Amino acid sequence: MNHTIVHFEIPANDVGKLRNFYSKLFDWKIEKVPGPMDYWLITTVPTDESGIPKEQGVNGGMMKRQDPNQIVTNFISVESVDEFSRKVQRLGGRVIVPKQEVSKIGYFALCADPEGNVFALWEEYSGTQAR
Repeated sequence: MNHTIVHFEIPANDVGKLRNFYSKLFDWKIEKVPGPMDYWLITTVPTDESGIPKEQGVNGGMMKRQDPNQIVTNFISVESVDEFSRKVQRLGGRVIVPKQEVSKIGYFALCADPEGNVFALWEEYSGTQAR
């Protein structure tokens, strides 16, 4: 598996203002998605009907800032959030938020490297997992 950044999240104190900024600055398409959480998908490159980018690039999301210290977070694709969470800890990092499910999509865990830089592990549902 290619362990690459597959998604990013931008926290915002004022989602409308920040949405307007990035839309006008880069011509990004930013649309609210239905669901229990206020969340906006950011399209930086065109995608197919399943949401996979048609060209090189990474799409992301925007949400209301949940903590005053919340920063942009990169999500890195892994085979197993559980396995890589253990590996993070073995290598001197820490798991800040343990494995959580994103309904019908996959799992993530929020981690910090040994210097405190925050990133997320992302495991997409496989075809064998119940959705």
